[in-house]
Amino acid sequence: MPERLCFTESDEANALIASDPMALLVGFSLDQQVTVQKAFSGPLVIRERVGALDAGTLASADLDAVFRERPAVHRYPGAMAKRVHDLAVHIEREYGGDAAGVWRDAADAGELRAALAALPGFGEMKVTSLAAVLSRHFGVAAADALVPRHPTLGDVDSPQGLAEYQAAKRAQKAERKRARETPA
Repeated sequence: MPERLCFTESDEANALIASDPMALLVGFSLDQQVTVQKAFSGPLVIRERVGALDAGTLASADLDAVFRERPAVHRYPGAMAKRVHDLAVHIEREYGGDAAGVWRDAADAGELRAALAALPGFGEMKVTSLAAVLSRHFGVAAADALVPRHPTLGDVDSPQGLAEYQAAKRAQKAERKRARETPA
């Protein structure tokens, strides 16, 4: 297990997402329509406001109020509070509250893909990005076959690496936009 992941400017948030599987899943859940830094700082903010980050606590907490407290956890506090609640309920129901069970219990890449895809709000992009993090940073062998060829958060191993990843992602989005706008 890594000491920290370099996804935020906060050493405490980076250590939390590396050491707490539920924090890692919550960070990925929040990684939509906000910066990587904002998304992966969210678990620390939630833990500070709720007092704990375990699935049982999150499943029973009023997350809407937690997410709306200023500064808001996410730019879409209501929708993301529901998503994190649904994630916590899923982890509680399917894994007895043990978030690491999502990957630890997977016998192979197919089972891991199915387990990750079953997480509320996890589409193909999140599945492959989380698989890359699990493979490259946590040594989860079942994740190796799911790692895509394009850069993901799994490639980020330093603040500079995060800056390079985000620059490449912006360039890729700009290129896709130009391709859509260019008449055939």
